[in-house]
Amino acid sequence: MGQQPLRIFYAAGPGDVLGTYGHWRAGRDDPSQVSMTYSGQFYDVCRELGAEAYVISSSSMPGKLLDGHFRIEHRPTPFQNRGGLLYHLGQVWSGLRLLWKAWWFRADVMIIVCGTAHWFSFRLARLLGIKVIPTMHCVIWRKGHRPSGMHRLVNKLNRKFFTKTTSGIMSASHDITAQLDQIAKGKQKPVYEFLPSYRREQFADLGEPSQARKPFRVFYAGRIERNKGVFDLLEIARRFQAAGRTDIEFDLCGSGGALAELRSAVEAAALTAQFRCHGHCNKPTMREMYARAHVVVVPTTSDFIEGFNQVVAEGVLSGRPVITSDICPALDYVRDAVVEVKPDDVQGYGDAILKLCDDLEFYRAKTAACHAAQGQFYDPERGWATTLKTVLSAAGIVPTTSAEMNPIPQML
Repeated sequence: MGQQPLRIFYAAGPGDVLGTYGHWRAGRDDPSQVSMTYSGQFYDVCRELGAEAYVISSSSMPGKLLDGHFRIEHRPTPFQNRGGLLYHLGQVWSGLRLLWKAWWFRADVMIIVCGTAHWFSFRLARLLGIKVIPTMHCVIWRKGHRPSGMHRLVNKLNRKFFTKTTSGIMSASHDITAQLDQIAKGKQKPVYEFLPSYRREQFADLGEPSQARKPFRVFYAGRIERNKGVFDLLEIARRFQAAGRTDIEFDLCGSGGALAELRSAVEAAALTAQFRCHGHCNKPTMREMYARAHVVVVPTTSDFIEGFNQVVAEGVLSGRPVITSDICPALDYVRDAVVEVKPDDVQGYGDAILKLCDDLEFYRAKTAACHAAQGQFYDPERGWATTLKTVLSAAGIVPTTSAEMNPIPQML
């Protein structure tokens, strides 16, 4: 009898993994995302390794699929949008349910995206003979805020998971790696950092920013929520309007719970011509928006638990300077191409826009820095798929290959 194929269980977070699989099966990228999706990269790794996979997303869209080596389903996390004790109970229940599913599947390894469940609920995986690899995409607590109360207790409970249970940890940024080090007191299993991946053709022939700087176009992409800073942008637009700066315009792409409220506020401020909310935009439309923009702004507030924030990378890949704060971990990787502002400093964000608009030499220096920082996001050796294969190899789950690399040095 031949050797049994590797069995990988993937708890993929809230994304539409069924939709992405359909596009992947057809040989194309998911058009709803600018970057290469992590689930699409996971499917690539499984195909390369000849592995069987069971993928569960916490997406609220119903659906399931069994196709060859792939079993895929959407299964929402209980009480995900509730507060207090119910939320934590839902997290533990989700972890135990995923662990049961992995055991039923006879998985060799679980790949688990952060936010799927409380980490300590996977401690039993070792007793079941299942190796575990967490993939961390968001900081564990808000930057500049120490965890307290129940969150502090959960971090303490998670400590042994990171020091005893895991077979290696994947991290999307230096900030996440530093917080892991604090939780585990420096005793966590090896950490391997990865970057979001893009195809060169996505930004090829995008062109330089328009030499016609009137209007000067400011672009925001992301969730339309108050803690993402979108109302701060409206406040800045009101400031510019009062100062007679009608040459600066804003385009916002994204959906979210505050979209209707923001549109009403824009209308009330009589700024509909200068402050445009486009809603969700697909990949071709996003490309057009980046092409029209002069700068990209990412004004995430300190109330938000931020991930890498790929829009920062996408602004740089488009050759457009970015304005953001250190709330976004992506800043560490593209600092020279960014105008850094203090978190929650609405005045500072407005001043940065004016500086880039009015100081052409400064603007050109930041644009040149964008081009210098782009290569890392096109390098497959820095991407999630290669990093996953490295961790699988280092943990003895798959044979060591020449592609194996050492853990990326932690910047603490």
